[in-house]
Amino acid sequence: MNRMRRMWLHLAALVVMAAHVASAAQMSNYVIGAQDVLSISVFDEPDLTGKYAVELDGSISLPLIGRVHAAGLSLRELEGELRTKLASGYFRNPQVTIAIEQYRSQRGFIVGAVKNPGTYSLTGDMTLIEALAKAGSTTDAAGDEVVLIRAHGASVATLPGAAADDDVIRVTMKDLQGESGTARRLGLADGDTVYVARAQMAYVFGQVKNPGSYPVQAGTTVLQVLSLAGGVLPTGAMNRLQVIRMVGGVKHELKVSLTEAVSAGDTLVVPERFF
Repeated sequence: MNRMRRMWLHLAALVVMAAHVASAAQMSNYVIGAQDVLSISVFDEPDLTGKYAVELDGSISLPLIGRVHAAGLSLRELEGELRTKLASGYFRNPQVTIAIEQYRSQRGFIVGAVKNPGTYSLTGDMTLIEALAKAGSTTDAAGDEVVLIRAHGASVATLPGAAADDDVIRVTMKDLQGESGTARRLGLADGDTVYVARAQMAYVFGQVKNPGSYPVQAGTTVLQVLSLAGGVLPTGAMNRLQVIRMVGGVKHELKVSLTEAVSAGDTLVVPERFF
């Protein structure tokens, strides 16, 4: 039993180690930008170790070696650049490590049906679902679709206000809430815009507890909309339930069953019973 337990503990440790290695490898490929703050450590050289802001021209200034262009380089590339400069007349085999202290160069925009729309700094590995959480998550008016607009890519879809050469990636809330799949791992890049579409509405009037407008998704049934409205009152005539639907600008009055799906813009009318 102890041997088996040790084997599982060893396997778990290997999994955790692999995750840390993968995360470190991903961050080492992060491309530095202006206004990022770097944490630079030179082994056994406290005067060189510290936090350095990347200036608007893309450079940083260090003791001994002066200005070094950092923007556009990965963390590992800049480490190599600094090692080369420090080894040129200053130190023998200098050990340099660089990490991101603050992400300020990469920004994304989150708009639509979220609690706190606005501009947000992106970490090197921020995912779409993490960005939505940063914006306070979605509001009650949110629909089922989230749109990621990535500028200057191949056009794969269209969206009002999106340029013709934008990438537009559409995912559903169900995809994002799932425990696996590519939607949860979808990462953000500098300049991305996340748009949370508002839900389409249906309207309920007549003999229901709470008449009004209610959000509907694809496949929402008549019964579900009536439930959102608090249910039908005892005075309601369910056998004369009608759906008013506009098709091509023409009003149609339809008899429907409770299991039929409603369409965006439908009006459900529950008339009063005769007795």
